[in-house]
Amino acid sequence: MTQIMALRISAVLGFLAVALGAFGAHAMKDTLVANGTTAIWEKAVFYHFIHTIVLYVLAGRLTSGFGPWWCFLAGIFIFSGSLYLLAALNIRWLGAITPIGGVSLLAGWLWLAIKPLVAHNPATLP
Repeated sequence: MTQIMALRISAVLGFLAVALGAFGAHAMKDTLVANGTTAIWEKAVFYHFIHTIVLYVLAGRLTSGFGPWWCFLAGIFIFSGSLYLLAALNIRWLGAITPIGGVSLLAGWLWLAIKPLVAHNPATLP
């Protein structure tokens, strides 16, 4: 994985966050209302979008490896992905998969708390 590839993947996920938000608000609106899952779709879009921004920032500042980036990427796919499917298809057992994605998102944040990103400037290092 290169930094350029990580930036591109992050940008595509940002595009998809906006597209899926609009898709849910317009094309999927009747289905989501009928399933009673509009709030679930909105939660999926929210977490997708927030963590895509984090992915993009991390990709631009990768100085200590891709660990947190991979955690957030997996979290977006598993957490938001399972919620998208649950909301669209009304398959409730998919909710059991969602916490796995949540743990991945938490792991990314914890990783950053333990090993924060530092400026890649030798003059600022101890």
